[in-house]
Amino acid sequence: MSLSGILGNALSGLQASQAGLRASSNNVANVNTAGYARTIASFEARNVGGVAMGVQVNGIVRVVDRHLQLTSLRSISEAGMTEARAGALDRLQSQFGNLDDSGSIFARLNSAFNGLSQASVDPTLSVARLSAAADLDSFFTEAQRLSGEIRAQRQETDAKINATLQRSNEILREIYELNSNVQSVSAGGGDSSGAENRISELLDEMSGYMDIRADFQGDGRVVLRTTDGVLLLDNYPATLTYKVAGTGSYGVEYGKIFANSPNGANPQELDSHIASGELRALIDLRDKTLPDVAEELAEMASGAADALNAAHNDAASYPAPQSLTGRNTGLTAADAHNFTGATTLAVADNSGVLVRRIDVDFDAGTYSVDGGAAVGFAGTVGDLATALNTALAGVGSASFTDGTLSVSASAANNGVAFLQDETTPSDRGGRGLSHFFGLNDLVRSDSPGFFETGLSGTDVHQFATGTALNFRMDTIDGKTASTYSIPMVTGETVDDIVTALNDTTTGMGRYVTFSLDGNGKLSYTANAGYEGYELSLTGDDTSRGSTGVPFSKLFGVGLEAKAARAESFSVDTAIRADSARLALGKLDMDAATVVGDFVLAAGDNRGGSGLQAALSTSRSFNAAGSLAASTASLGDYTARIAGTIGSRAARAESEAASAATLQATAAQKRADVEGVSLDEELAAMTLYQQSYNAAARMLQAAKEMTDTLMRIV
Repeated sequence: MSLSGILGNALSGLQASQAGLRASSNNVANVNTAGYARTIASFEARNVGGVAMGVQVNGIVRVVDRHLQLTSLRSISEAGMTEARAGALDRLQSQFGNLDDSGSIFARLNSAFNGLSQASVDPTLSVARLSAAADLDSFFTEAQRLSGEIRAQRQETDAKINATLQRSNEILREIYELNSNVQSVSAGGGDSSGAENRISELLDEMSGYMDIRADFQGDGRVVLRTTDGVLLLDNYPATLTYKVAGTGSYGVEYGKIFANSPNGANPQELDSHIASGELRALIDLRDKTLPDVAEELAEMASGAADALNAAHNDAASYPAPQSLTGRNTGLTAADAHNFTGATTLAVADNSGVLVRRIDVDFDAGTYSVDGGAAVGFAGTVGDLATALNTALAGVGSASFTDGTLSVSASAANNGVAFLQDETTPSDRGGRGLSHFFGLNDLVRSDSPGFFETGLSGTDVHQFATGTALNFRMDTIDGKTASTYSIPMVTGETVDDIVTALNDTTTGMGRYVTFSLDGNGKLSYTANAGYEGYELSLTGDDTSRGSTGVPFSKLFGVGLEAKAARAESFSVDTAIRADSARLALGKLDMDAATVVGDFVLAAGDNRGGSGLQAALSTSRSFNAAGSLAASTASLGDYTARIAGTIGSRAARAESEAASAATLQATAAQKRADVEGVSLDEELAAMTLYQQSYNAAARMLQAAKEMTDTLMRIV
């Protein structure tokens, strides 16, 4: 070997050793840096014309295992999704509390019924009546608060989705810029490990937001897609867009997330392509979990209100109130009354003496006054109101205006009360006359609390031409399958609307089937093959006659109509102002009772017993959220709601713990390859130092040989 060859070998050895020392020292300096992958110097033997010419440094290489990295990214996405879900549900569960928490809605319901029990012991005690009414109002106030909390969480979730997408856009832009840096540095043979480490750190962060697939290119760039292939970053980054609703209202239609390509191609809907990560959890919370809880809460509150009102409308206070004004039923005077069975309306003075009795037999279509001859009346709601008004002539009056029935006594010392027939009680949509119209409701609401309308398919629907219902059908993965507009046509029947809804071309009949049951309740079931599809009401500008009640609220169509009920209930203000209006007694009447008999007594607690029984009496509950339709007592249904909310939170916490363990395991396996070991780096530095010394010794030997040769010459 020539002297020049020896010098070349020695110098290349010095350079290689220095590169190795720099790589090792850099590793040691970044031992605690998040996202840092250790680097090594890449060497190869240099050979020129078959002659060894030392060692060549090819560059600094990051030590990574792409398979482990992608596995880690998937585990980060799963952990991000489960953690976000668990945090939200834990917060929600803490708001509801447990069955044994004194301030929980469940404990408040039990306290309210305990209060009714105490008031029934001695109905003459005003303090007990006031306390019972206050406890009841506390329960419904808590239902309002919880519903407001759910709406607030939906609004926060909506804002978080937007903030997460803004950060995702920043990450995509930064990776795009780093890609360019890596590409240019790598092409020049430079060290691009710093930029690659930053890209790795950003990929980890992005995976926490959504599941991504990273494809590493030969030129050093990374191409990003969702796991099912939607392109997020290649030569240019996509821009993720989302329009914030700015409200948690149950009736709001939330927008979709879109990935906008820089080349002007049509935006790609992204919601259905996000399978995990924080965004998936937030979307599911906003669109499914929180609405489910809201529906369940509303069904519980509605069931409590309806059970109490059923008992209160068949009871009477002492003395009976001078007037009773019902709720806005959404009915018009032209509607068929559709009642069956029988009921009695009584006018009594303030000492409980019967002044007039009116017996209404809907099956026969007649009424009688004070046991007199039967008088026929026609079959509409207006006819019913007219008949009651005629029967009350001289002692009272009845009227029906804008969906609301009112009955009153003329004299200030007289009052009115209703009593259901024991054998064949009056019935429309599963409720008696006074109950259906809400004449003596204990719990009031400014919108329908139940959706058994009592309407039949042949009834004219009473919605004006020019108004419409708008729907959107979403597939199981969240994509919009189609949108629909169902117009109202004046003069058509309820059956005509059902037919329009079920039309397979202009309606939703391809996916679902609507039906009207015997109680006038509208519902739909998914057709075979479309069980996972979701139907949403997106608009309703209808109004029934002069009542102002829209189709959706009358029939309970859409989330707003069902979930918002929890915020509308409260104890009747007249009862809160005068606890004597709390109906703890009951009319004491039979076929032989005549004017002048005592029909109300101060100490009667039969009405109070009926109110207490509302907690344990079985009743029907509609499907709500994750709960199927069922028959249960109010107490059992309340316990079921508590268990459902608690199990959701517990399950989410368990899933989050499992995902965190998997993430930690994947991160550790990845760190075993990418992480810096001080022992290994010390050994490498020792090796490079020895290599450097050897190269230096070779250079010294060459110098000495040169000096010797020069002296010989």
